[in-house]
Amino acid sequence: MDRPGFAASLVAGGVAGISVDLILFPLDTIKTRLQSPQGFKKAGGFYGIYAGVPSAAVGSFPNAAAFFITYEYMKWFLHTDSSSYLVPVKHMLAASAGEVVACLIRVPSEVVKQRAQVSASSRTFHIFSNILREEGIRGLYQGYKITVLREALWSWRQDHVVDSWQSAVCGAFAGGFAAAVTTPLDVAKTRIMLAKAGSSTASGNVFSALHEVWRSQGLAGLFAGVFPRMAAISLGGFIFLGAYDQTRGLLLEVGRKSP
Repeated sequence: MDRPGFAASLVAGGVAGISVDLILFPLDTIKTRLQSPQGFKKAGGFYGIYAGVPSAAVGSFPNAAAFFITYEYMKWFLHTDSSSYLVPVKHMLAASAGEVVACLIRVPSEVVKQRAQVSASSRTFHIFSNILREEGIRGLYQGYKITVLREALWSWRQDHVVDSWQSAVCGAFAGGFAAAVTTPLDVAKTRIMLAKAGSSTASGNVFSALHEVWRSQGLAGLFAGVFPRMAAISLGGFIFLGAYDQTRGLLLEVGRKSP
């Protein structure tokens, strides 16, 4: 990718990511509270629906940038002939590598955000400082492995070259279906990130977290928050992919017109 195209894609991805995170944040809060072990009402219900939004806002752009830079570098590193049947594999591997790197930024942001969402009366910075004081850096990366696993399952969606409206529609339908299928993993991620330090759930064992949810709440617990999650990711796919293409096109057009 040429330098102007790379810069435009990087900025467009960051802007689109921030837009999605802020616009759909209430749905994410509802989903987190439905998945929390204390239940929706005790976690805050509909009160303080934007609790934790500073963490999401701060982490959104660097997270998108880390993914995009790694993704593009890995595509270059794994260069294959455009007609090769290995091209889809190359994109999947590049996207998976992008998620591993991006999660180094995403997970600390997500941990702070989710704990703020279920503790609406606490300020985001206070929660962040408490994690560092009581759990150290390791506490900020609680749930890293499950987050990487969940995000890597989306790798197949990357790098489809279609018009912006097609991208938005396809992203909405594909995202909604994938959101429903991966909800148990998302529930496990939420439980791990919210778990108190030293508990068995905080160890990050996915199967242990899923078994605990199954034992206490059954199938309904494993799919807690599935509808707000589907709605958020479907709308997010529509907003992100459509906004990304349009923003990138606008930036490239401005770049061509500037002296």
